[in-house]
Amino acid sequence: MRVDGRSFWELVERRAAATPDALFLLDDAGRSLSFGAYRAASLRVAAGLRELGVTAGTPVTWILPTRVSGILLMTALARLGAVQNPIIPIYRQREVSFCTRQTGARFLIVPPAFRNFDYAAMAEEIAREQAELRVLVAEHALPEGDPARLEPAPAPPARPDDAPIRWIFYTSGTTADPKGARHSDATLMPSALGMVRCFDLGPADRVALVFPVTHIGGPSWIMAGLIAGCAQLVVESFGPASVDFLSENGVTQAGAGTAFHNVYLAAQRKRPGERLFPRVRAFPGGGAPKPPQLHFDIQKEMGGVGIVSGYGLTECPIIAMNTLADPDEKLAYTEGAVNPPGESRIRVVKPDGSEAAPGEEGELRVRGPQLCKGYLDTSLNADAFDAQGFFRTGDLGTLDADGFVTITGRLKDVIIRNGENVSAKEIEDLLYQHPKVADVAVIGVPDARTGERVCAVVACRDPAEALRFDEMVAFLKGQKLMLQKIPERLELVDAVPRNPSGKILKRELRERYAAASG
Repeated sequence: MRVDGRSFWELVERRAAATPDALFLLDDAGRSLSFGAYRAASLRVAAGLRELGVTAGTPVTWILPTRVSGILLMTALARLGAVQNPIIPIYRQREVSFCTRQTGARFLIVPPAFRNFDYAAMAEEIAREQAELRVLVAEHALPEGDPARLEPAPAPPARPDDAPIRWIFYTSGTTADPKGARHSDATLMPSALGMVRCFDLGPADRVALVFPVTHIGGPSWIMAGLIAGCAQLVVESFGPASVDFLSENGVTQAGAGTAFHNVYLAAQRKRPGERLFPRVRAFPGGGAPKPPQLHFDIQKEMGGVGIVSGYGLTECPIIAMNTLADPDEKLAYTEGAVNPPGESRIRVVKPDGSEAAPGEEGELRVRGPQLCKGYLDTSLNADAFDAQGFFRTGDLGTLDADGFVTITGRLKDVIIRNGENVSAKEIEDLLYQHPKVADVAVIGVPDARTGERVCAVVACRDPAEALRFDEMVAFLKGQKLMLQKIPERLELVDAVPRNPSGKILKRELRERYAAASG
């Protein structure tokens, strides 16, 4: 039985009423919650946060791993009507400080530590420079209070366009500073509905929630679970050991992208003759390049229909997606058709501004009910949207005669590593500050595990005193750059190639070092 709702919290209420005893959350530490218990726990956390001063419209930035507590926090903030700014755990002081300043955050909620990084110390340092910011350090326990003391939940909007902004998601894009995309429950809901439709989700499904729940895909999958009544298998730190947890608990939707699928396949190949995921129906994908052969290998060796991937951005999530019923040719070589059908649209625009014919490459421009309501920094909107209200993705691609999308490249100078955008310009600007660096270009090179690796191509001031890899890493860490952005490869050149107007010839560098890595 599926339920619908006009807001995140309305979905929680309706699902808890429909199937209160059905399993919703199970994590790899053994914590579990039914839909009814999830609602009740979310109300207690909402009451605890209300006692601390979180009310409707309060800006709250939070960074928690993919844990039951993170999902409860997300839901409690939705119940209160706060404006929440979930941040992926790879962000560091430089980025988090920018986000809390721009959102005007009144609370910064972090774990004490995670993956050998002291989030509490970072948060306190940020708060010392932002007088209105209060730090809350939370591990698995969150503040709780009496739900009877809560004000009534914010009324669901009569129309999607009336839905208030309740979410700010940051994306690095092509600029040095992150860009905050403004979303409402109504702009996130179409992605959730799309996944329910494309994966034919139902109560028997168990979804691998293995990526950061603070990514825009996090609330989308939570909403999809509420709509369909299926369970989420919550993995805090994904790795080879996670495969056993998913296997033992009957995963049916084994997401969530190329890096994860490679781990599944490697584990499967260590156990020939045994199906690791005997109940699997599909391998949801997206966020990073998908090698077509990986689809066929997974389908043959692990079962199900293979990889079912989609295309979207933080600004416009899941604008296209394949379905379980699509043929292998579409599943392997495309990112699916427009989602939701009849409501969203993808245009392919050639450099001269004309519409591309089927199969002809151009920039993908998108519009639909899941499109964000612009950026928090409104000065960015003019360049982001065209005259017809389509978002300029900066991605190059094609639409075939059936309306299926294939991504062919990017106009934006951005590197996508493990599904996250890395701004080349930001790293270049920092490396230019190193005393040994005369010129630098940062590029992405193909990587079978992460999609792309960050590579710094450097011309040194004095070749006799060349920049060492460990020096570069230490310097960027000293600049408080998040680890995701630090180059994994350093190439030294006599001169960084540029054209007559001074533009770096990045395509030439990508071709050179892609060949070298192959």
